[in-house]
Amino acid sequence: MSGIPGSAHLNFSLGGLIVLGGAMGYMKKGSTMSLIAGALFGSLLIGSGVMIVKDSHYHGHMLATGASGTMALGMGQRFLSTQKFMPAGLVAVLGAGACAYNFKKMNDWAPSKED
Repeated sequence: MSGIPGSAHLNFSLGGLIVLGGAMGYMKKGSTMSLIAGALFGSLLIGSGVMIVKDSHYHGHMLATGASGTMALGMGQRFLSTQKFMPAGLVAVLGAGACAYNFKKMNDWAPSKED
């Protein structure tokens, strides 16, 4: 049985996919921006998963909400201008889903106002 909480799996998985996607964008098109953005946002998502594993659930989900929301907005804007689903539309949809999930989990783990 894994010691990784279920809520961290999304962030580890999406973070890995984003890092790989950024590397693929660099290899196929020579896009340095894809490489940098993929490494940055992928690392933030993986880092949020690590925070969740280390029992910092609220802050881990907060980080993932911000990272995935920013990713969704940026790639959503790119999708609207290019009308190409791959990769911008796919990343925007995945980012929006991850943002919604992490926002819900962040609220589930929010410290009580009594503390």
